[in-house]
Amino acid sequence: MVSRRTFLAGTGALTAGGFGLIPAQSAAAAGAGGTGDAANAARRLLPAFGRPEHLHYGDVSKLSGGDQTLLTTLQGVVNRSSPELYFLFSPGGPDGVDARWLRDTGLPTTRYADPLELVAKYRHRVRGAIVHDPDVIDSLNVATTLAGLENAVVADAAQAKAHGLRIVQDLRGKFDGDRVKTYRWQLENLFPRCTHQLLTGLPPTMVVQAENLTWHEIARETRQIRDSSNRGSYTLDVSPALGKEAVYVRFGDSFGDDGWGASVASVSAKANGVEIANFLPGTDAETPFLFDGLNSSIGGEGNRFSDGGGYFIYKFTPPAGTTSLTVTVEMWNQYLVTATDTAPTRVEAFPYFRDYVVATKALVSWLPPNGPTGDLLKEHFDKVAPTAPYAGWFSNDVAGEWSGVDLAAQGGVEVLPADFYMNGTVHSGVSAPISDKVRKLTPAKPGNKVFLTLTFGEGDNVQYCQRHMRDLWDDPHRGEAPVNWTVSPLLAEVGPALFSHYQRTATKNDLLICGPSGAGYTYPGAWPADEVDEYMKLSGRFMRSTGMDLVYAYNHRENDKWVPFSEEIGRSYAEHTPLRGIIQSWEAGDLLVRRGGIPVIGNFSPPGKAAEYKAALDAHIADWDGKSPLFIAGGINAWSWTPTDVAELAKLLKAPYELLLGNAFFDLLNRTL
Repeated sequence: MVSRRTFLAGTGALTAGGFGLIPAQSAAAAGAGGTGDAANAARRLLPAFGRPEHLHYGDVSKLSGGDQTLLTTLQGVVNRSSPELYFLFSPGGPDGVDARWLRDTGLPTTRYADPLELVAKYRHRVRGAIVHDPDVIDSLNVATTLAGLENAVVADAAQAKAHGLRIVQDLRGKFDGDRVKTYRWQLENLFPRCTHQLLTGLPPTMVVQAENLTWHEIARETRQIRDSSNRGSYTLDVSPALGKEAVYVRFGDSFGDDGWGASVASVSAKANGVEIANFLPGTDAETPFLFDGLNSSIGGEGNRFSDGGGYFIYKFTPPAGTTSLTVTVEMWNQYLVTATDTAPTRVEAFPYFRDYVVATKALVSWLPPNGPTGDLLKEHFDKVAPTAPYAGWFSNDVAGEWSGVDLAAQGGVEVLPADFYMNGTVHSGVSAPISDKVRKLTPAKPGNKVFLTLTFGEGDNVQYCQRHMRDLWDDPHRGEAPVNWTVSPLLAEVGPALFSHYQRTATKNDLLICGPSGAGYTYPGAWPADEVDEYMKLSGRFMRSTGMDLVYAYNHRENDKWVPFSEEIGRSYAEHTPLRGIIQSWEAGDLLVRRGGIPVIGNFSPPGKAAEYKAALDAHIADWDGKSPLFIAGGINAWSWTPTDVAELAKLLKAPYELLLGNAFFDLLNRTL
């Protein structure tokens, strides 16, 4: 019987040359990174692009999502052969992160004050426009897939007319809004023409914040409460926000740096004493009132919650003439409730990463990983060879992440979080040296101390590596204290200059380690037993070519709990990768075992900033007798901490603590065990 791996590897896995890009054998010259040997270049995981020589760019940060989509799909067609177009998406002008990376390329550039002028400049390079249906949001993804296949841009009818674009295909009226039917049509009719080297997943629309809003603060928890001890029924007077057609009530986090924001179990509303709403989160009754729930999740008690910078918004429309509007909620933890009379957000086309999708002729979908859409997503994974990446993301926040990554792993597919990765076609082509040398370490002296290593998470996420990590990296206090930085080794192909920048500018106190859980985000324990070695071989190749020998990793979930690595997974890591140690996330910090001869230590990640973190460490070691060394792998929240915070924590770590880089930490741990 022919296995899926044998069949697909022989018939479906195309080289980059199959896209009209430069041949895979030339990848080293195109900045693929790694050791540069011909064998590695020929085995590229991701498509290769030619080196850009001159970049035409413009600031698109103020354009609508529709205009940005028009430009990014144009960028995909133009940049397929050799990148020429680059866009500034981030605010900050010349100080924004996109501008900094552009300067770092050292390439000659031409700036366009009105970037939409580039449509006319490059109109001769495209066949025309694929017009999506504004009444069927998923048609925008189908249009993107078609744009790659037809060398076209994505536009609505008005844009096509305004820019003089011939309509290549008009999707208006073709689909009826049934998401499964739409993406099944695409899988059956378009996938045979697409690359089989990768799959992509992007939301067709995004929520955009309105400007110049006035939010009235209604209620705030001023205590750092994380144990639900303030759970109760709260009647909130939102009358100050009356004045227009509707009132929008937002629930956020009053302490945004520790992840215990507002949690709501029931909601009712009264206008002039008459009930106009009564519902439970996560039910059909909630749907008419949930204006924006994208940054929230449903908890185990049926509660809706959002932490950190997240929030959720309910919309209430009282009768005309209402003078009193109250909302009663069962609520707990660190809530911050505000209200306004103006729609705080609007929905626009999601433009990001579409240049990469179009340039590589990839199939793009948006299928929630549960239910009928999850079944169809699994069919997508079954159509590609093992270790073919799924680039983009999943819907439904954290729950969608866990379900989606798990479903991909079951299908032998690793995830490349890239939905907000911008100018990917340019960054894939910019050449830069990447060292394959493992960082030399200074061995720590053994002793009866508490040895601690600190690690910034999120490095599997290439858009984090491109954007937020760059901001953290540019913190002037970076380097004052030892810290590990998770980073994706796949940047060696999809952003070699980004990876090179971090390697070249790292201080003696910065160590790059592999993000979860190797070459792409995945849960190794969820992989088919006969395919997990393929993922480990891929991880080993990328880790060796980028000089990394530590990994921050997940395994998989069973009954909503994270499961420690098995001996079999440990042996696979040991046989196929250069690992000296594994930090296992989603663990309380008590785990310390060997798997396949590799030490695996749990991740201890308390909430709060420096002082609270130090207090949690002290409580964690309270039962330590001081007669033997104690090892702690401390997690750092990349979204709320900075190198300045790490330096502040380091100043608090007096005896018995000793703070080490991860390489010295695991070297000592190995010698001690």
